[in-house]
Amino acid sequence: MPESRVRKSAAEKKKQTDRAAVSSARDKVAAPGSRAWVPPTFITVGLLGVVWLVLYYITSSAGITVPGMSGLGGWNILIGMGAMAVAFALATLWK
Repeated sequence: MPESRVRKSAAEKKKQTDRAAVSSARDKVAAPGSRAWVPPTFITVGLLGVVWLVLYYITSSAGITVPGMSGLGGWNILIGMGAMAVAFALATLWK
């Protein structure tokens, strides 16, 4: 049995409204929060790690005692490298 023009146009309108509903549903999905804080944070943390290591190597080779740092000994390397690793992990969050 052939379809009437009215039925065809009604079916087309229904398809268009269904597509519009799906499209509007996609648009309504909340976007994740702004990640503008990531670049300054990972740069700062990475530089702090590098500065920590440089300061440790300079003070240990010159025999200068820095309060809080001298007592840590070899843990200073772990702290500096850990800060740089955290900076790398933060960098992966950047979009």
